[in-house]
Amino acid sequence: MTGDQYVPPKAGAGEWVKLSLGQAGVDPDKLASAIAYAEAHESPWPRDLEDAGNVPGLTQIEPAPWNEVLGPLKPRGGPAGLVLRGGKIAASWGDPGRIDMTFSIAKSYLAVLTGVAVGDGLIKDIDAPVADTVNISKFQGPQNGRVTWRHLLTQTSEWTGTLFDKPDQVDHFRDVGANGDNSRKGQKRELAAPGEFWEYNDVRVNVLSLALLHTFKRPLPEVLKERLMDPIGASDGWQWHGYRNSEVSIEGQPMISVPGGTHWGGGMWIDSYDHARFALLIARGGAWGDVQLVDSAWIKQMRTPIDIYPAYGFLWWLNTNGAHYPQAPESSFFALGAGANLIWIDPPRDIVAVFRWIDQAHIDGLLGHVTAALGVG
Repeated sequence: MTGDQYVPPKAGAGEWVKLSLGQAGVDPDKLASAIAYAEAHESPWPRDLEDAGNVPGLTQIEPAPWNEVLGPLKPRGGPAGLVLRGGKIAASWGDPGRIDMTFSIAKSYLAVLTGVAVGDGLIKDIDAPVADTVNISKFQGPQNGRVTWRHLLTQTSEWTGTLFDKPDQVDHFRDVGANGDNSRKGQKRELAAPGEFWEYNDVRVNVLSLALLHTFKRPLPEVLKERLMDPIGASDGWQWHGYRNSEVSIEGQPMISVPGGTHWGGGMWIDSYDHARFALLIARGGAWGDVQLVDSAWIKQMRTPIDIYPAYGFLWWLNTNGAHYPQAPESSFFALGAGANLIWIDPPRDIVAVFRWIDQAHIDGLLGHVTAALGVG
């Protein structure tokens, strides 16, 4: 990647270029229709989850004590969107500058941080057991001792145990998606060997985050800020919260292990502009201008379908055969968080978009409206 591609100035240091609708190739009537669609299909979630006392579809359907919220929550905003073309702002609505919870989009940040660790030589081989790098009890035993970094990145680890008072069993039989059947969620099932079964599981992603903390030996928010967010000019407003019981000791120093989502509170709080910067970095193969921040080969690996679930990569959702969103190009890939919060990247068309607080059942419809406005066939 070369520096001749536009990158926005550092937050607060100048205006992010906004394209006219004509420059962006946007149909104004279809854009108005897309915005109206987004605003008409706001998330049904309450605006204040702390006041509501649960997280819909997550702690709401879990038995005590598994449903206990361990980290902070904040009131959410309304529907918002930000669409980039060529790195420049083609469209926006709502309040993209609002710092909001982002739920499992944080998982995709963890995948990129793993790539940083690989690039630094801290992780020698993602197909080697995590125990070769991280000497803690969580990666010992006949099952967990076989878990590799690849297994954790692809949600195929079948890691078993309890972390920060949450057992992996809480997400057994979890069925993600707008029409997911979670009637059996939390029922104990027989484990497969690591690498042989795909299941979306927040405890296991939090185990990956813990492993990365032990690998970097620094709090992950510090690593993210230094290695990625500051170089891409992100604001200083984003935060990554842990749980009240997620402090661990690394070489005698207390550090907070952050979760890969907000299932039980905490997680990443961030505005849509910072999300868009991060997404632009990924869309451009890990380069920001002339600086390669993440190895392009790692970005390619993150987007490579896994054999047993081709609609998933390394903690990124892939649109293989239109699996998730038929109205979006198959070349698209996504970071997705409950609520619903979405980062959409389509490199062949140089499109990056961030959508906040859209009813999950209507994400595909919104993507259809936006692609129509952008003239994407």
